[in-house]
Amino acid sequence: MSYLNLSALLEAIVYLAKEPVSLDAIHAALPDVDRAELQQKLNGLIEQYRTADHGIELREVAGGFRFSTKPEHHEVLKEFIKSQIPPTRLSLAALETLAVIAYKQPVTVPEIQDIRGVHATSVIKTLLDKKLIATAGRKEVLGRPILYKTTREFLVHFGLKDLSELPSMEEFEELIKNQANAEEEIVEESEQPL
Repeated sequence: MSYLNLSALLEAIVYLAKEPVSLDAIHAALPDVDRAELQQKLNGLIEQYRTADHGIELREVAGGFRFSTKPEHHEVLKEFIKSQIPPTRLSLAALETLAVIAYKQPVTVPEIQDIRGVHATSVIKTLLDKKLIATAGRKEVLGRPILYKTTREFLVHFGLKDLSELPSMEEFEELIKNQANAEEEIVEESEQPL
């Protein structure tokens, strides 16, 4: 089957998908179109959206394609979003635990606790509930503790194509410091008399 405007159709498919949509999923929806042609058209859309005329871009994220806003607009958009929906925030403990899992995966709770120096059980439950981490089997040692790893949702949440895009440990430590400072400012503001 021939599609009048395949690029427009691909754009609509990626836009409609709630999660990054893989080339396999697109090919399943359009089985008569050669995979190479689909990839070529998607690459063309990526290039098209890179121009300054667009406020969004088509990116490859977590093994699929997704529209996202361009980094140069993030500050304005961040302020806009703050006025729209309360953000889902991770606590400093959750961020630290998530960082340990992301950089050391697969990792056990005792290993996380050794690195962080505090109990991590409740934070692990929170991260599991948010689907940012998942179990990855059991470690073949005495007691066979559960191993944890990051999930596809982790990649989606942080806008990463894969784990190779994780920031360096130094960059991540800087992000955590900034988060801690922001949380301290919020606490200080809430303690001031009205």
